[in-house]
Amino acid sequence: MSNQPLAERLRPRSLDDYLGQDHLVGPKGPIRKMIEQQSLSSFILWGPPGVGKTTLAKIVANQLDRPFYELSAINSGVKDVREVIEKARKQRFFDTPNPILFIDEIHRFSKAQQDSLLGAVEQGIVTLIGATTENPSFEVISPLLSRCQVYVLQHMDKEALCGLVNRAVTQDLELKELPIRIKEYDALLRFSGGDGRKLLNILELVLGVLRSHQDSKELVIDNEVVTSNLQENLAIYDKKGEMHYDIISAFIKSVRGGDPDASVYYLARMLEGGEDVKFISRRLVILASEDIGLANPNALLLANATFDAVHKVGMPEARIILSECTIYLATSPKSNSAYSAINEAIAEVRRSGHLPVPLHLRNAPTKLMADLGYKKDYKYSHAYDGNFVNQQFIPDGVSNGRFYIPQENAQEKKILERLKQWWKSRF
Repeated sequence: MSNQPLAERLRPRSLDDYLGQDHLVGPKGPIRKMIEQQSLSSFILWGPPGVGKTTLAKIVANQLDRPFYELSAINSGVKDVREVIEKARKQRFFDTPNPILFIDEIHRFSKAQQDSLLGAVEQGIVTLIGATTENPSFEVISPLLSRCQVYVLQHMDKEALCGLVNRAVTQDLELKELPIRIKEYDALLRFSGGDGRKLLNILELVLGVLRSHQDSKELVIDNEVVTSNLQENLAIYDKKGEMHYDIISAFIKSVRGGDPDASVYYLARMLEGGEDVKFISRRLVILASEDIGLANPNALLLANATFDAVHKVGMPEARIILSECTIYLATSPKSNSAYSAINEAIAEVRRSGHLPVPLHLRNAPTKLMADLGYKKDYKYSHAYDGNFVNQQFIPDGVSNGRFYIPQENAQEKKILERLKQWWKSRF
């Protein structure tokens, strides 16, 4: 038996073996075009774990026959970056293509570390390929981001995941010798969550258990076998950080569901697992507006203050600030009315198109515009009792003019009373 994990044994070596991400590597995909044209520019791969970011970077280097340097932002500092850049500089000749510098989890690089990269990228000493699970707009400095194209990778779809399982049992040198029969895929796909690496780890674990208890001619994998074996061995994935998205999902749902104990428990799981406190604090800001919203507008203020504070303080003290905010949000009244309102409004814009703004609401900086009726009959709210006057604001042609629906909480009941006073039967 090989000591090499199945996911590593099956790592694709060319684009033709690479499953998923057709929008990037398919016949018209930009990364395939770069390889075909032998012309490579710096780019950042943004997507969830296990979708093939590292694999894709290595394929690019292999197919373009470029020197490949790899750094992980978790255990590399400015000194490591400078050493790699110096090696790349010494390899440069007049007509040789730039070496590729691949940085995994580039979002974990500090500003100083990213600054140390900038000059080498600008001068063409290296071509940078970064990989990140976080939005690079928030985590990568603007000068570096402006020199990189960002490509978004998506969770693998059902077809790609099933293809990965089938490839494993028919092409892997070890597994293809075993009497494996995949009877059902649903549990494999459900537990993997679109993560190809996690899927192969699950497959390998289940097959290992089946082989140790083999009492039949076939190793049959069905939903019951996968579920029962994973429930017994789930801690393995936790220790390896494979449950990152499961834990953050449970954290969000616990805060949304009003359970402070579960919320703090999952917060502790993330902190003990080495989760980036910036990632957690950013989720709290989103929770404050998406799930607490107008039921308690102070929640967003506290979450934003938390975001700033953990950046200033850092661990281990940041755990206290995160705990305070988590408990506050979990025990706060909840409303998703703002979240629902913007989603409904966007759906209406896409449905009805970009309708003309009513003439009385338009600006009239020129005489011609005024002659055309721009701004005519506009009523200035502050000139009326209560600083309100009933007039049309939404364009004609909007099929659904109600987007904000106040919910049943003390704060929004007051808002609803005010809206009814202003707009009468409309609310």
